[in-house]
Parts: sequence; C-alpha cells; structure tokens
Amino acid sequence: MRDASPQTVYLKDYTPPEYLIDQIELHFELDEQRTRVQARMNVRRNPHSSADSVALKLWGEELQLLSIAIDGRPLQENEFVVGDEALIVHEAPQDRPFELLIENLIDPQANTALEGLYLSSSMLCTQCEAQGFRKITWFLDRPDVMSRFKTTLVADKAKYPVLLSNGNKTGSGELENNRHWVSWEDPFAKPCYLFALVAGQLACVADQFVTMNGRRIDLQIFVEQHNVDKCGHAMQSLKNAMRWDEQSYGLEYDLDLYMIVAVDHFNMGAMENKGLNVFNTKFVLARPDTATDSDYEHIEGVIGHEYFHNWSGNRVTCRDWFQLSLKEGFTVFRDQQFSGDMTSPAVKRIEDVNALRTRQFAEDAGPLAHPVRPEAYIEINNFYTLTVYEKGAEVVRMLHTLLGAAGFRKGCDLYFQRHDGQAVTCEDFVKALEDANGVELGQFRRWYSQAGTPVVTVEQDYDAANGRLQLTLRQSCPPTPNQPVKQPLHIPVKLGLLNADGSPTTFEFAGERHSEVTLDLTAAEQSFSFGNLAGKPVVSLLRGFSAPVTLQMPRSLDELAFLLSHDSDTFNRWEAGQQLATQAIFQLIDSIELDRPLQLEPVVVDAYRRVLADAGGDLSYQALLLALPEESYLSGQMPVIDVEAVHQAREFVKKTLAENLTEQFLELYRQYHRDESGCFDAGAVGRRRLKNTCLSYLSKLETPDSHRLAEQQFRAARNMTDQIAALAAIVNSHHPDQADCLDSFYRQWQQEALVIDKWFTLQATSSMPNTFAKVQNLMRHPAFDMKTPNRVRALVGAFSQSNPLHFHAANGEGYRFLADRVIELNALNPQIASRMVSGLAQWRRYDANRQSLMKQELQRIVATDHLSKDVYEIASKSLA
Repeated sequence: MRDASPQTVYLKDYTPPEYLIDQIELHFELDEQRTRVQARMNVRRNPHSSADSVALKLWGEELQLLSIAIDGRPLQENEFVVGDEALIVHEAPQDRPFELLIENLIDPQANTALEGLYLSSSMLCTQCEAQGFRKITWFLDRPDVMSRFKTTLVADKAKYPVLLSNGNKTGSGELENNRHWVSWEDPFAKPCYLFALVAGQLACVADQFVTMNGRRIDLQIFVEQHNVDKCGHAMQSLKNAMRWDEQSYGLEYDLDLYMIVAVDHFNMGAMENKGLNVFNTKFVLARPDTATDSDYEHIEGVIGHEYFHNWSGNRVTCRDWFQLSLKEGFTVFRDQQFSGDMTSPAVKRIEDVNALRTRQFAEDAGPLAHPVRPEAYIEINNFYTLTVYEKGAEVVRMLHTLLGAAGFRKGCDLYFQRHDGQAVTCEDFVKALEDANGVELGQFRRWYSQAGTPVVTVEQDYDAANGRLQLTLRQSCPPTPNQPVKQPLHIPVKLGLLNADGSPTTFEFAGERHSEVTLDLTAAEQSFSFGNLAGKPVVSLLRGFSAPVTLQMPRSLDELAFLLSHDSDTFNRWEAGQQLATQAIFQLIDSIELDRPLQLEPVVVDAYRRVLADAGGDLSYQALLLALPEESYLSGQMPVIDVEAVHQAREFVKKTLAENLTEQFLELYRQYHRDESGCFDAGAVGRRRLKNTCLSYLSKLETPDSHRLAEQQFRAARNMTDQIAALAAIVNSHHPDQADCLDSFYRQWQQEALVIDKWFTLQATSSMPNTFAKVQNLMRHPAFDMKTPNRVRALVGAFSQSNPLHFHAANGEGYRFLADRVIELNALNPQIASRMVSGLAQWRRYDANRQSLMKQELQRIVATDHLSKDVYEIASKSLA
C-alpha cells in the first residue's frame, strides 16, 4: 500500500499569511552529516490577515529540533508541537513583534532528494524553490512572506574554504580548530525560496561589469578547479545579459556582487537565488572540444534567464505558487528575446515553437493538462511544467504582439515601478499593461485560466470580380480535465498575402493599405475581408506563430512547396516545409497500413532540391528548412499513434531524399566541412549545422562511402559539435565500427561528466534494433549513477521520452523498465521520479494492447509503498 492520499491545495483557498517575518538571521555550523542551524526571526502578526487563530504554524521537514524560544524564553513542551511537516506554537504574541529563536540539526549527506541543504560531491549547496527552505529550518515557507536575510556560515577551512550566501559579504574571520566564518547580508527583502548557501573547495573566475549608470559590479563564477578553463563563455554570456537587460528594459543590477556556482547534482537547470545563482554544471561549463554549438547557445540562454529573474521574479515575485508563470513565463519570453538577438531571431523562434508544439501541445492534450495559472496542485514541484514556462511565454508574447514593442515596454516599466519589492499575481501584470496603454484585456485573461490548445480552422472565399478575399476563422478548444466547456479566447493572428509569382502583395483591410496585419480573433466564428487584390493571393497565416494554436487550413502539396520557396515570413516558410513533409509522411503511413508500395511525391523532392540550392544567407536557418518533423510531433497528429508506421514512413522520406539528392548533399557537405574549432560566430555555427545536417541525410544511404564519411569526421573532429554529429550518424546506422567508435569516445572523455551524458543519450535514443538491450546494459555501467539527475535524464529520460520506436515496443518491455526506474527513484529523488512518469501519461493515445500495458505500469506505480506526493500526483492524474 502507498501512503495516505496527500492533500490538494487550491488557488481559491488562498489567504494572506497570518504572520510576517521581517528579518531572519541564520547561523550555520556546517558539516556534511550534522549541520547545526540557528534561525533568529523577527515575527509579527500580519495586519492584513483576518484569521482569528493565535497559533503560529511554521513549515519544516526532516529536521531535528534542539531548542525553541520566544524573546529569549525557552518554550515548554506543552507550548508547541512538532509534526512531520510543521512546528506549531500554540499561542504566539498578538499585540507586538517578537523574536523567535529556533535551533535544529540537518543531515545534508542523507538528502538525496536535493532539496534544502545537500551534499553534491564534496560541496554543500542548497535548492529552496519551491519549498526546500523548510528542509533547512522551520519557517513561513511561502513566497508572499518576504524577509531580509543575514547569514553567517561557519565551517572547517580545509573542507570548505569558500563560504557563500546571498547579498553582499559583510565580514569574515578565523576560529579555533582550523575553522572560519563568513557573514553575508542581502539588503532586499525576499521570499525564503530565494535563499542560497554554498560551501566547498571552489576556484573563482572573476570579472567586472560597468552598468549604464557607471557602477562597477564584481562578477564571480565558482567551479571545481579542473573546470576553470570552461567558464569563459558563461562569463561573457552574463555580461551580454546584463547589457541587454539595460538596453531592452532599462533594468540595472542592484547589488555590488553577482555570483554563479556550478554544481554536479541539481534537479533543475539553474536557480535565480538573489545574487548567488546555483547552476547545473550543464549550463555553465563549455569548451569547444567538450560542448556543442547548441550547448553554447543553451548556456547563454539559461545564464540570461536566471539573470533576468533579478527583476522578473526577485524584485517582483509571485504572491503564491499558482502565479508561477508570472515570473517564469515572463522570464522565458525575455530570455527568448535575448537569445534571438544574440544568435538568429528566425532560428530561435522556430526552435522554441518546435519544442512547444512537440511537447507542450502533448501536455495540453493529455490527462495532465492544466492552465498557465493552475487551479490546484498536490505537489508544487510538479507544476514546473512546459505549460507554465513555455506556454506562459507565448501568452506574454501575444501581449507583446497586441500592444506593440513600445506599448509592451511601457507596461513593463509601470509593472516594475508599481510592484517593486512586492509579491503579486498574474492579474497585477496584465493590469499594469492595461493601465500603461489605456486598453482593456478582459477576454485575453482567459489564456491564464483556460487549459488546452485552441484549434483555429480557416475557410477562404475569393471574389475575382471584385478582387476581394474573405477569410472565415473559427476557434474551438477540446475538453480538458475539469474544463469540459471552453470560452472563446482573444487570439492575435498575423497575416500576409503573396502574389502568384511569390512576391508580397499589399491589400486593403479596415479601410487602410497593409502589407501585413494582425487580426483580432475574439469570437467563436469571425470573418475578415481583404480588398484591392490584383489576383487570387496565397495566404500566409499565423506568421511568426503569433498564437499557440493549432491551425487547420487545407493546403495542397504544391501550395506548401510554393510557400517553402517564397514566403517572406521566416517562420511560415519553415512551417510550410514541415507541413509538406508531414502530408507526405502521412500519405506513406496510409500506404503502409494498406500494404501498398511506398513512393514519395516528386514535388517533395523538388522542394528540398530548391532548399539545398538556396545558397548563402543564414545557414542555420537553411539547416532547419532541411530538417524533417520529429516522430513525436508526427505522432501528435494521429488519433491513435502507430509508432512503427511513423518511424518507417519518416525514415523512407529521409532515405529517399538522400538517394535523390546525394550529389547536392555531398556538395554542401564538402563546401562547409572545415575545422573552425573555437569559432562561434553565426557563420561558423551555420556552416557546422548545415554540414552536419547533410551528413545525417547521407548516413541513411548505408554505403561504404557514407560510413567512411561519418567515421572520418568522427576521428578528425576537434570540436564536440562535429564529433557528436558524426557519432550520432554512426550510432543510428549499421556502421561496421559502431562499437569501436563508442568505446573510443568513452575512453577519450571518461573524465568529462557532461560529455559522457551525451554518450549515454546517443545510445538511448538510437533507432537501431538492439537499443533496449544496450540501455539495460548501460544501467549497469560503472559511469551510471541513479543519484545523479543529469545521468538519469541522459539515459532513462532520453530513452523514455525521446525514443518512441523502442520505448513503445509492443511487448511492453520499455514500460516495465520505466516503471521500475520510477519506483527506484521515488525513494531517492521524488522530483526526478515524477518527471519520468510523463513517459506513460499519454497511454490513451495508443492501441488497445499498449494502453493496457502502460496502464498496468501506472497502476503498479500508484500501488507502491511509501509513494511520494510528487509521483502520486502525476501517476494518479494520468490514470484518472
């Protein structure tokens, strides 16, 4: 039997905190097994609370109480009670502020959940978002309780020579027995989820940044000594982000010191703790021979994301955890803007939308669907979701589209000015945008409260006699859990029109001439008329993916090929290619089901030939135009997913294109195959991307020449981008030296954990027949460790979430494998365990046999003894 069903928390039940903690002084006697914490808190009754209880309830878990006192008087045993999740003082002073002093012990080494204070290798560090601070000491662990923190750290100087916390360093000194202390003070009130502590043997990479007002900010990145040479890109990314935020939003950093620490064991990507960001090493460490171009871009994006949180999350934070997208969705939008400006706006937009449609749309269509602002949760860690982050960012982007860049900036200025130092709601954000621009966004607010992906269908009616086009748009949204009926949303739909020769055309709309217009779709059905047209235009709709919707608009293969060649909107040109390939693949799936010979339409081959011939320009964008839709995206378009047919049809298209366009792929490969290791400008990155896309196609030929080409690149590569691309081609083909190449790669990089993660992932995602057996063997590999989240994600996560062909094997072996890992992880790290369950959540989308097998494994998980809240919530909702 599992533990008793945990309680559900509801947004509708929110009440202000009964008490406030204006200041807390923390004193840590650090030890890996027995850390002593003293918390001295200035507490007072909250005048905005209407509760009549005189009790003070503080959250705390896995803590050993040593003492508790109020205003210096130790409390007697009958004056308080300690439970598994809380400490309750029966009668706290009501008429005056008081000092609460608590002393407790914690065991960081035993903390495999990596929440609160824990041990990562030989380093002590913290993760307090969302509710990790309660594993450090008893506290009002909620984001609307904002306190000023003073922290003193005491530790053995040999074990922990570096002692870090939030804010500015205020003192340090030596103690007996080779111990030392360092004190820190954060002048800004913050929720306890932003508290951080790091202690260890760390090297520091230092630099400075001069703000727009001439202030000098010290920048420090702390890593283990052997990683010092991998910090240059992260430091430059930080300076880029600071400058960009000043130029784009007028926001300046507010402390004298900004620190980043990279740790090996981390449940998330990074954490924006005030002035002391704690990062997964994956998003800090980079060197050309160990990190790919994508790694470099992701590092810059994540560095930017956490820095941007200093205002959109720290200075202005969320009132409660239901408002999580207030800080995360807004900050994701800001980091997407930043990354686009630093690289290629077209490529960045396509990559973001591709991930959204492949993964978040699936979340919207399944049993775990929830609004951007959820109504309820059991375990808040489970709502760090694609919906809250990525769809939340799309909601902010739509506001940017509706208000325009200047209007959006004006609204953000008012938001930060009005709410600086406050814990607020999504409503407060939208209200600031309204007030700054004199607009009303009442209907738009439904995006925050309504789950699911809207479907927009389009009908065209062209009147040749009057040169007028009428478009009828209809919006609907499928039922989602607890929301069977949906109301119309305010959907911005960007539109452009093309002439028959592919050139953009101007048109009359609402009495004015336009070359592009944003339509406001607000009703269930709405018609829009465009006049003064010389001939029937080709419609380019939802430009830039102006809203997170599914667009249903009948197109022929010829029309899609035309748009792929001519659309001036970079997103819609790419989208035309995706839809062209998708239609061709589904025609092949029909042939597979009818047992007919497979044949690819010539229009598809010709379209890709034209893309290959489109030399010059943004080569990264050209590489994206050549990429076929992912199998998971294709599966999402099917009422009942047929994993084998999807894989077979997609592979047929890729191989057929390679066979018909071999010379063109080879020509581009040879043209751009050069050693530019260490060069990360747009040109070098684009050349590598296009060259490696060509290599991926050529590997499908399965000839001695294609095998030789991949192995030559693998052996000669001097940068990780080229080496891993060549190894991927080898691993996903019948290359005769595959085993030797994998072994060679491991021997070369066995001391580099992040590179070995790539080695695990390549094998876990291979399409070759023996993949599952390899995954089982890799579980027993000396380099695999279930206590290391990155390694679990690299093998178990990659196999279950990125290898649909083998994970969904008809015999259910993949499902049993995942359920076993979830149950094992449940006792070690519930957060990571719950994220793995999502591989089984879409069980209703498959055939009856697979449904039964997946459902059995979910039921087995739910029936597990001592099941965590994290896993129970995801597994039980998946079964509901």
